[in-house]
Amino acid sequence: MATNPTTKKPAADTAAEESIEAVTETAPARPARKPAPDPDVVGPALPLGVEPVAVTLAHHHTIDGADYPPGAKLLVSPDYAHRLRGQGYATA
Repeated sequence: MATNPTTKKPAADTAAEESIEAVTETAPARPARKPAPDPDVVGPALPLGVEPVAVTLAHHHTIDGADYPPGAKLLVSPDYAHRLRGQGYATA
């Protein structure tokens, strides 16, 4: 029967060699989300000459770091409104 000629240290010895320093640093706090702004046009920018479309959110959604609860009425570009409706986020 063949034997293994490698000389690996056992896992317990390897762990003992590593520093035993206690970790006292805390993770940086997550930045606070900004509240939903007044009904301005949100999402992608409007192309020139295009009027915004009003939508009502069916689900909670975050756009540009701002939280919008279900039922929030937003003004968005027609293309973005189409995408929101297609994904089920907007009802009207």
